[in-house]
Amino acid sequence: MPGQHTRTSHFQHGIDRRVFLRNSVGVSAGLAAAPALAAWPAAAASSGANSPAAFVDSYTTNVVANQTAETNAAVRILGGFAEIWKTGSAWDSGMPLMPDVLRANMRYSVRVTTHRTDAEARLAFIHDRQHQSYAVIAGLGPLADLYKTGAKAVTGITSAPDGIPAGKINDTIPADAPAGSALGAGSHDSDLGKVAELVDTVRGPFASGNPSKFAYQYPRPWRMNKDSEVVDTGEKDALGYPVYASDVAVVPQLLRQRAEDPAEDGGFPSGHTNALHLAALAMAYAVPERFQEMVTRAFEVSHTRIVSGMHSTVDVIGGRILATALAAAALADPKNAGLKAAARAQAAAYFQEQTGTTADTLYAYAHSADLDEDPYASHALNSAGVTPKLTYVLPKRPVRDRMIVPKGAEVLLETRLPYLSAAQRREVLRTTALPAGYVLLDGFERWGRLNLFAAADGYGAFDSDVRVTMDAARGGFAAADTWRNDIGGRGSLVKRGTGTLTLAGANRYTGGTTLEEGVLVTGSRDALGCGDVHVRGGTLRTASTLRVRGAYAQSSGTTLDVTLTDDGTPALAVTRRVLLDRDSTLVIRLDDQRPPEPGTTIPVIDTPVLRGRFSRITVDGHDAEPVFTKRGLSVRLTHR
Repeated sequence: MPGQHTRTSHFQHGIDRRVFLRNSVGVSAGLAAAPALAAWPAAAASSGANSPAAFVDSYTTNVVANQTAETNAAVRILGGFAEIWKTGSAWDSGMPLMPDVLRANMRYSVRVTTHRTDAEARLAFIHDRQHQSYAVIAGLGPLADLYKTGAKAVTGITSAPDGIPAGKINDTIPADAPAGSALGAGSHDSDLGKVAELVDTVRGPFASGNPSKFAYQYPRPWRMNKDSEVVDTGEKDALGYPVYASDVAVVPQLLRQRAEDPAEDGGFPSGHTNALHLAALAMAYAVPERFQEMVTRAFEVSHTRIVSGMHSTVDVIGGRILATALAAAALADPKNAGLKAAARAQAAAYFQEQTGTTADTLYAYAHSADLDEDPYASHALNSAGVTPKLTYVLPKRPVRDRMIVPKGAEVLLETRLPYLSAAQRREVLRTTALPAGYVLLDGFERWGRLNLFAAADGYGAFDSDVRVTMDAARGGFAAADTWRNDIGGRGSLVKRGTGTLTLAGANRYTGGTTLEEGVLVTGSRDALGCGDVHVRGGTLRTASTLRVRGAYAQSSGTTLDVTLTDDGTPALAVTRRVLLDRDSTLVIRLDDQRPPEPGTTIPVIDTPVLRGRFSRITVDGHDAEPVFTKRGLSVRLTHR
């Protein structure tokens, strides 16, 4: 405060991390006046018979009048921050409880803001001033422009000024916008009105981060130096703002956007980050064909809060945690059941009509652009961008704690994994969650440990037997889906139903695999983990060599569908025996790039013991003669 020097916090130093930015485009919400600060409780949550209500059952307590963990469910789930920081009686009198963490937090902010480029600064301005619900639309990739047209979604913030603006800047509807246009997610009176309404509902009256800001009173990084000291020089700059001896550089274009009253301008949690993730998760629910890309977009735009100098890493993590819980609560609320179903149906119908696709082909269209047109076209790059931002500078403590998924969280995957039960979606969230030991993420109900990007790739482990039934008639993900995670665990997988499931990870589960119906596709050498494989119905399809670390048995009426190249590698390598029933089929496809020459003999199954034979062997454009060897089965290709 003017005339007051120094409140020194004893924090220690942190970590360097490379900053990844793309061409991405997000608004600050002003803080309401803060009531008198309530005393911070000794514990964020209790356990046992007097445990607080689940967040999804109490999220409507998140209003400014409630600023304690006992009275506000949002403050409660962010209670992990109370292990790092103890709020004081005023905005600048808090105490660090984990100095190393908070010093690392500030030094990260210093490093990022002092090394950013002019282009990154301009982008950070756009993300700060643009409506957050509009900013995340870019995550829709090839569907983004169609969305903006169908929802009548517009923005007035498309570029950054060259220097410090003359006054504050807010997003407004451009004068040349079509009639009926709206900021943010768009107009409720549009072809995608239900989707826009869902976004606005998820970002409803109980979705603010302000109560938690007032509760924690953690200063913004531009008010602190890298050693986490708040030093007010007692002077004011040319803009009339107090001068702090801060090492964090706010982008010039945002200098006038800073709040003047620090008591009403807490940093934790980041309100922009909360809003960005809320909007992204609502859109991901309605357009699950771009689920992971929407999650990635939210992480990426939220990162520019740090680049801008307006927030620090813990602020951004806190905003994400809050948004994850708030989105789940709104989507799980029975009063929103009709709206979320209508939004999903409306989005599917609109995009299929606009693109000439079906429920089965819309996903391919939504991923049809390359990186030049769609910055989120690469799953690997998306994963690499999201993963470090899940924890930023937070250290990992040696803690073992079995993850219990928060009540209602499974609703976040309801449209992305529609063929799984609610219990199965909870298990996906549990087995893909971050490990215990990250301070702040281990708060009440563990919302911070959820990793929605990884969860969209299916199970992380089969800790018990998993039975999956997919229905091709339902279309979309219920007809065909891919699990990309490396699946561990002692359980088994049983695939049922008419749909197609692809396993693409380097899997380690040991309970074995049974295919009863439909199609099971292997996308890696170890896709079927460790254990026996039983093909009792349907088709097992391999695009490359598949290793079976156990026995392989194929029943009558089933098909093994393999692709062969000219390198002499067998399609199926089985460590134990192979049993083939009568009336089983082998379909051989020849690799387009490296097809074997006619007249050559190529191995198909490598095994120490082979019993039985296929009743039919088909090869497109060729005749195939089976050749039985000491190592299994080969085929000799001849022209028809």
